Amino acid sequence: MPLLRSLLIGMILATVAMPAIADETPLRIMSFNIRLPVESDGVDYWETRKPLAVRMLREQQPDVIGLQELVKRQAEHLASELPQYAWFGRGRNADGGGEHMGVFYRKDRLKVVESGDFWLSDTPDVPGSITWNHLYPRMVTWALFEQRGDGKRFYLFNTHLPYREQDEAARVKGASAIAQRIATLPANVPVVLTGDFNATPDSEAHAVLARTLQDAWTTAPRVEGSDATFHAFTGNPDRRIDWIFVRGVQLESVASVTTRWNQRYPSDHFPLVATLRLP
Repeated sequence: MPLLRSLLIGMILATVAMPAIADETPLRIMSFNIRLPVESDGVDYWETRKPLAVRMLREQQPDVIGLQELVKRQAEHLASELPQYAWFGRGRNADGGGEHMGVFYRKDRLKVVESGDFWLSDTPDVPGSITWNHLYPRMVTWALFEQRGDGKRFYLFNTHLPYREQDEAARVKGASAIAQRIATLPANVPVVLTGDFNATPDSEAHAVLARTLQDAWTTAPRVEGSDATFHAFTGNPDRRIDWIFVRGVQLESVASVTTRWNQRYPSDHFPLVATLRLP
């Protein structure tokens, strides 16, 4: 018995001492404005588009998806069709309803260490809070992820800034609030920011974020697809308003997903996918 006990203890200690196996597969991070269900979209209504959205996600196989304009029934449909993903997020309104900054992630590859939300307002911890002349509440959903294979971690922030022309000052304030929050994070943990920013790269909102983060579209060694992302279901985009920003990662590529089926698109925005590695 003493010999058997010693062998068992030795096996346990050897297992504990084993180093984590490095995850050599790059991460694929997607930003996707899915377009909320609006019946006035006609042939591009969500009920028509939802199989296209599922098909696109199955083909792209992102590890993390930061979604904008997501409502709960859309999230539930995606979750039912894509069981390899888990998701989290809450509605931007005070009661938890409305648009979600929902985040989907591969359960087999990643786990959530912690997550939360904050609102882009003078009272960021008050759900549904509106200031800065916003028409609707605007918010950020975030998480600290850990790779199951090697324990490497990164933060993901996901947002949607206001769209009106007169909202430029609010977009700058929102970008500043996000940059300030990211500045409080540990410097040695990578950060990825996804979102529909409703601004072009020559805007002040972009400049605020670019002071401390890299725009994946302009810094990745390989770029594919259309730089503009909003196309209003036409396939002819006119503005690059969807961005992926990063800090502390090794970018490999970024691409816009312009796939269509029978002249129909999954959304009125082209999704973006950044491929990257953690240090």
